[in-house]
Amino acid sequence: MKLTKTLFLGSAAGLMAVSGALAADLPVKAKAVEYVKICSLYGAGFYYIPGTDTCIKLGGYLRFDATLGTNSDFALNQNVSSQGANGSRNRLTNYYTLKAREDLNIDTRTATEYGVVRTFFDGVFSWTTGNYVGTGSATGTTAYSGALATATTPGATTTSLFGSGGGSVNGTDGNTSGGSLGVYYAFIQFAGFTMGKAVSQFDAPWTNYPGNNFDSLVGGSGTVTGILQFSYTADFGQGVTAAFSAEDPTQYLQAGNLNMSGATASSVLGASYGSNALGGSRSPNLVGMVRVDQAWGLFQASVAAHDNHVAYYGATEPTGHPDDKWGWAVQLALSIKNIPTGAGDVINIQGVYTDGATRYNFQNLAGSSYAMFGGSNIAYGSLGFASAPDTVFVTGSSQETVKTWGFRGAYTHNWDPYWNTAIYGAYAQAQFGTLAKTTLCGAGGAGGGVIGLGFAGVTSCNPDFAIGQVGIITRWTPVKNLTFSADLAWTHLDQKYAGVVTPAALIPVPAKPVATYELKDQNSLVMLLRAQRNW
Repeated sequence: MKLTKTLFLGSAAGLMAVSGALAADLPVKAKAVEYVKICSLYGAGFYYIPGTDTCIKLGGYLRFDATLGTNSDFALNQNVSSQGANGSRNRLTNYYTLKAREDLNIDTRTATEYGVVRTFFDGVFSWTTGNYVGTGSATGTTAYSGALATATTPGATTTSLFGSGGGSVNGTDGNTSGGSLGVYYAFIQFAGFTMGKAVSQFDAPWTNYPGNNFDSLVGGSGTVTGILQFSYTADFGQGVTAAFSAEDPTQYLQAGNLNMSGATASSVLGASYGSNALGGSRSPNLVGMVRVDQAWGLFQASVAAHDNHVAYYGATEPTGHPDDKWGWAVQLALSIKNIPTGAGDVINIQGVYTDGATRYNFQNLAGSSYAMFGGSNIAYGSLGFASAPDTVFVTGSSQETVKTWGFRGAYTHNWDPYWNTAIYGAYAQAQFGTLAKTTLCGAGGAGGGVIGLGFAGVTSCNPDFAIGQVGIITRWTPVKNLTFSADLAWTHLDQKYAGVVTPAALIPVPAKPVATYELKDQNSLVMLLRAQRNW
């Protein structure tokens, strides 16, 4: 028995030793690795890029727009319902425009011994209803921004249908998966410097949107899709900052320099007061800004200088040219928060004055040229036209600046956490000098000039004009980051011409006949319906 017990214990010990050896050879489960780490240095939504000390945040939105009463989407047009096919208001223009858009932004930040290095990119992918341009001719062509297929009916118009492909609105891909790619912002920030494409330092923080979705408000600047710049911002603490910036004017801040020697009576009716003699850019716009941003609200003062550099009086160098003339603009902006009408309610207002720098008032998405048709009780139809370039001149003269002033603002009220409404408005006025008025209307506006000599029925001649706008928007946010909105906007063109005209040749507007037209003010009413999901 003793021998048997000894053999049993020995065998058990041997088995345990072998099992231990085998266990030592088995793989050991590794400790979990945190591949994505939250970065709390710069607020919610930032994560460390694996293997680096750089934090990244992804964001954006997906949006669907339906705009009623316009041939162009608010974010793409130049003057809603006020020029060309838009202004004709006949059967050869779209009455609605649809758009789907995905926005993607990438924000990276890295802490260094010199401060935070930041990069920011914001790109958009869009698909938009084709912009219809028709001729109205029985043998002509009507088209949606390009060509996909052609259908011909004897005795009718020829139509090229391609929707969102081929044209300036959206690229080409057989019109099945095309669209457009846009870059809103792409900049680097380091040690107070901003280098790249960003909102102008001149703009108010709300750019074109004191409380609205409507892009085309006058009464202030608004580079909503960014402008190339090299800027420095100094932070003095307590919400006080100041910035100086050199900004590229060529994309959004040149309203034109017109040689009025080329104006004709017919071209004036199309808001073309001469040929645009803009020369190459010689200087960036110089911008200065001071801002106080605290719990009570915000105050900002901005100034800008704009070089008007024109080409020659004629087609060749020996014809000579006017000297450069600097224009300027000044803007004040005020935001009042925590007002007693409700939590989160806010009032945003701004005012601007320009002299030879029109785009700081009639901003790019609003435009500054109008040619709008309507009805009349005394003529075939009515027509309102106006234009505000930066400067004008005639052969042998110097440049004369166009002066403008305006304001815009909004009051936003939150009914509850899910609903809010904003009431907004804008106004801008353009004023011409003696040279322009004499060229167009004769000395003292008493007759003569391009218009007076071209149209005997004109009883009042003055190129000064004003734009007034009023709107209301209501937003519903049933769940976080999903908002539905309806924005209704009315625009009024207050032009200073009166009488009737019978042009020998009409401006190239689809299907408008050579007839008698009454000169009078015009109105436009548009609605933007939007669904947007932010992420």
